[in-house]
Amino acid sequence: MEATSRDGTRIAFWRSGSGPPLVLVHGTTADHTRWAGLLPELERHFTVHALDRRGRGGSGDAPDWAIEREFEDVAAVVEATGEPVLLLGHSFGAICALEAALVTGVVQRLVLYEPPIPTGVPSYPPGVPERIQALVDAGDPEAGLEVFFREVVLMPEGELASYRRLPTWTVRVELAPTIPREMVLDRTYTFRPERFASLSVPTLLLLGGDSPPLFRRATDALEAALPDSRVVVLPGQRHVAMDTAPELFLAEVIGFLGSGGS
Repeated sequence: MEATSRDGTRIAFWRSGSGPPLVLVHGTTADHTRWAGLLPELERHFTVHALDRRGRGGSGDAPDWAIEREFEDVAAVVEATGEPVLLLGHSFGAICALEAALVTGVVQRLVLYEPPIPTGVPSYPPGVPERIQALVDAGDPEAGLEVFFREVVLMPEGELASYRRLPTWTVRVELAPTIPREMVLDRTYTFRPERFASLSVPTLLLLGGDSPPLFRRATDALEAALPDSRVVVLPGQRHVAMDTAPELFLAEVIGFLGSGGS
C-alpha cells in the first residue's frame, strides 16, 4: 500500500493483522522488514502498518532531503489509515514519530524507543559521517555500516556478530548510503521542548538499561517536555531490545498500547 506525502513522494507501507491501527517507524539502516520477528505477536493485537521511510525499500525519495519531509511522511501514513492510530518509532524513526504527532492530530498513543534528539553532547567521534560516506563512495557500504554500529550505536562486538547473521543484514548494507544524512541530526534538527507543551498524547519512552548516556539524556529531555509521558527502562538492554529481548519489548509495548487501544 502507499500514502502520498505533502511533497508528492510516495511512502510504501505493509498492512497486516487485526485490531486498532498501529503504525511502525523504523530507524537508521533499516526498512519495514526490521519488524518481521515481532509481527506474529503484534498482528494478534493490532492492524499493523509498517512503513518504509523515504529513500529505501518501496518508498520514493526527493533530490533535496530535509528531515521535515520525514515527519510529513509518517503523518501521511498515519492519516492513510482513516482512523485514530497508535504510533511506535525506534531511534531516528522515533524522532519522526514524535514530530508527526504534531503534524497530524489523530495519534492516540505514542511509543518512542531511544530517539537520539540532540542534547548538546556529541553522539559520535568527529568525522564519522564523512568516513562512512567515503566508504560508501569507495564501494564498501558494509564497512561503512560497521563503522556506524561500532562508533555511533556503540554496539558490542558480540551483538554486532549476531546482527551480521540476521537475514536483514543484507538490507542494512544496501541502505548504508542513507546513513550520513541522518547522522548530522545536530545540524538539521533542533529539539524545542516548548513546542510539545500541548501534546497531550500518552507517551511511553523506552530506554535500554545498558544504553549509552546520550540516550538517557535524550529520554530525560523528552520526559520533561511531554505532558503525559513515562519512562520504562529495559534491564540489560541497549538500543535494539526488539532483537535482543523481543518478549520483554513486546510485553511493554503491547501492555501500554493495549491499555488505551480502541
